[in-house]
Amino acid sequence: MDASERWRILRLHVDDAIPLAALARSTGITERTLQRWLARYRTGGYVALADGTRTDHGVRRTAPEVVRLVEGLALTRPRPSIATIHRQLGVHCAERGLPAPSYSVVRSIVSALDPGMVTLALEGPTSYRDKHELLLRRRADRPNAIERLLPQIQRVLRINELDVITNDVVEAARSTLVIGTT
Repeated sequence: MDASERWRILRLHVDDAIPLAALARSTGITERTLQRWLARYRTGGYVALADGTRTDHGVRRTAPEVVRLVEGLALTRPRPSIATIHRQLGVHCAERGLPAPSYSVVRSIVSALDPGMVTLALEGPTSYRDKHELLLRRRADRPNAIERLLPQIQRVLRINELDVITNDVVEAARSTLVIGTT
């Protein structure tokens, strides 16, 4: 709800003197919320009815030791469920007197792990290479085929007096080119 919608509701109390309790009943917004909006309006005017951004938005308040432990547990093989990690974390935090994070915090830490790192830890380097390697390694049955086909395509273009390479040109060049024996 933005500031204009809040003011539309709150104006009924400010201008028309309708009690907050009656507004709460008719709008479905709790009376306490209406009291907060009214206090914000009285201190800062219409502008204060707008939502402010949190100063700690995007900042994780979980202890770095706990985050490292969650990441380490999530990267063990076989991978435990988030519920298992959360239970083990509760025991660890209780032993050290740290506040235990909620299940949703544990889930967000596990979800934020780099997919490449998860693949490497849980499935091994071969799977990592296949899924996340930047260069695609290609093993051709006939590695020189392309190098031999390009001059043949140019020859077909020249003979037929064409300027554009089409599928027909490539097929004609391939059919006249002898590549290995089968």
